[in-house]
Amino acid sequence: MTRMPPSVGTVVDWAAGVMFRILFAASVLFLVIPIVVSVVLSFDDRQFLGPFPPTQFSLRWYRSFLDNPAYLEGLIVSLKLAVLSTLISTAAGASAAYVLSAGRWPGRDVVEMLFLSPKFVPTVVIGFSILGFASAIQVFDPFTRLIMGHVVITIPFTVRATLASLIGIKRSLMEAAISLGAPPWRAFLDVTLPLARTGIVAGGLMAFVLSFDEVAVSLFLSDPFTQTLPIVLVAEMRANLNLTVAAVSTVFAAVTVLIVFFLDRVVGLDRVIGQGLYRG
Repeated sequence: MTRMPPSVGTVVDWAAGVMFRILFAASVLFLVIPIVVSVVLSFDDRQFLGPFPPTQFSLRWYRSFLDNPAYLEGLIVSLKLAVLSTLISTAAGASAAYVLSAGRWPGRDVVEMLFLSPKFVPTVVIGFSILGFASAIQVFDPFTRLIMGHVVITIPFTVRATLASLIGIKRSLMEAAISLGAPPWRAFLDVTLPLARTGIVAGGLMAFVLSFDEVAVSLFLSDPFTQTLPIVLVAEMRANLNLTVAAVSTVFAAVTVLIVFFLDRVVGLDRVIGQGLYRG
């Protein structure tokens, strides 16, 4: 019994599968290898950037971070700024998304475009524009200006993430609650808000990360006495390049892993990411 040779389509499918696997592995390595290198370098005991891997290890760069008051002050400013801007942008973005999802009304697309436009405008332009606007309205406090700028750059993500969840919720659910005697605000809190929490939480997390990592806008709106941690790191790298930035990056990565683990154990990543959209 003769064996039939594989068809051209089978060969093409096999080659495509192999290619996609190679691309997937290359993408994972491209994302993971820089993090691994940064983690290893953060424990390097040398005073200079030498060949990789290092031959001696210590915690000197972590001690350098903790012993530098400029780093600690920048960390405090970044945390305060990220928390406040996230709270404001999440509340404003969720409210805006709820109004945008209420139906089609004249000018809706224009309003949505205005809320999402900071995603497409260079952050340098945003920083300079807010600096000029703050000066025009007599706002000279650097922390207030930073909050204004970070809310502007983070609100598109909270609007988009919340809107994605709200669009999947059938309005008949809220109408049913109202028909059963619940006032509109109660129906919103008991029906719409729980189903939309996926987008709200996701948008808030994206806003926090973006605010904490922002550099360009912060450069325009800060002053020498109120600087975020990324700005302090950039200034220190220009004056004295060392591996403290690798230690800080390692700490950030570890905190991110802990946050994901906490969400998975306490809330459940499937509930944070995979639910919230109504599936009829």
